[in-house]
Amino acid sequence: MTIGNTMSPTRVLISDDYPFVRRGLRTILEANENYAIVGEAADGEQTLELATSLRPDILIMDISMPPPNVVQVAAMLRHAFPAIKILLITVHDTEEMLRAAAGAGVSGYLLKSDAGEHVVVALSELGAGRKFVSPAFDPALSRELFT
Repeated sequence: MTIGNTMSPTRVLISDDYPFVRRGLRTILEANENYAIVGEAADGEQTLELATSLRPDILIMDISMPPPNVVQVAAMLRHAFPAIKILLITVHDTEEMLRAAAGAGVSGYLLKSDAGEHVVVALSELGAGRKFVSPAFDPALSRELFT
């Protein structure tokens, strides 16, 4: 968001049921002035509540959190707030999960094994209106699902 001649930071909500994952993502992102962490959630219900009240630009959300189903949460949020960008982070490197995420309308899919190296790149891509899929996936499949 532009204010005068300066850019305000992209507002990010982090949602993961493991505190150390949230803390790690927060540490990486707080080192970059382009991002402001506006909140943290530990489950799907809290994610819905905080996303509704805080209206982040980008939501980073673990795909394997306690209910409600995260893919359903992503679809509900995209329906309610079409401008929100959702980056799912996960240990699941299967085509089935990637397809489910794409079907929910998420903007990106990042493997946790790639997160340290690629989370800032992923957020930059989402912020620019593009999609991001972990490089571990076949590029042709990524283009097919996230174009």
